[in-house]
Amino acid sequence: MGAVRVALFNDYEIAVRGLAALLTDHADEVEVVELATSCRAAESVDVILFDTFGRLPHDQKLRDVISANHARVIVYTWDTHPVDAFAADGAAACIHKGATAEQLVDAILAVHEGRAVRPHLHDASGADEMPAWPGQEHGLSPREAEILIYVAAGLSNREIADRAYLSINTVKTYIRTAYAKIGVNRRSQAVVWSLEHGLQPNKRSTP
Repeated sequence: MGAVRVALFNDYEIAVRGLAALLTDHADEVEVVELATSCRAAESVDVILFDTFGRLPHDQKLRDVISANHARVIVYTWDTHPVDAFAADGAAACIHKGATAEQLVDAILAVHEGRAVRPHLHDASGADEMPAWPGQEHGLSPREAEILIYVAAGLSNREIADRAYLSINTVKTYIRTAYAKIGVNRRSQAVVWSLEHGLQPNKRSTP
């Protein structure tokens, strides 16, 4: 059998390119054939890997991708996102963003072959292999970058907490640390900085 043909989906090109780089050393098993931000993949794709970076937990984009394609869809996500909801939407599996490249490849192969996959394959030792994300070069963590996207979308702290499955105090902490890293102290400044540095909210993600 040849390599499993995979399409990578996210609204941010830097996110899918980083994910593609993570899979580079496994080209004999997994071939990345498409980096996409739209909903439809090429007909020849076997598996779609849907990265939740910058997406709200209950988001229409995933449902659109699942309904528009014959390929099985794997959600690449965090612990704080609702695995059961993804499964109800039709996702074949959910893989934790802390998984190693080897674990991610194993999951893709399992889904392609119709085998069961553990909901979250999390190995802290793989943290250094995680792909890049918007804002990383400014010292932002993946979560801080996501929170800034929500801020730029105009969501209140309470709305961010509800959609990101975090406590409001945790949201405030992420906002405080993100502001310190990007050198702002007001929400309006954070919005301007986010838009100028590519952390633009996806219109489908706003209420």
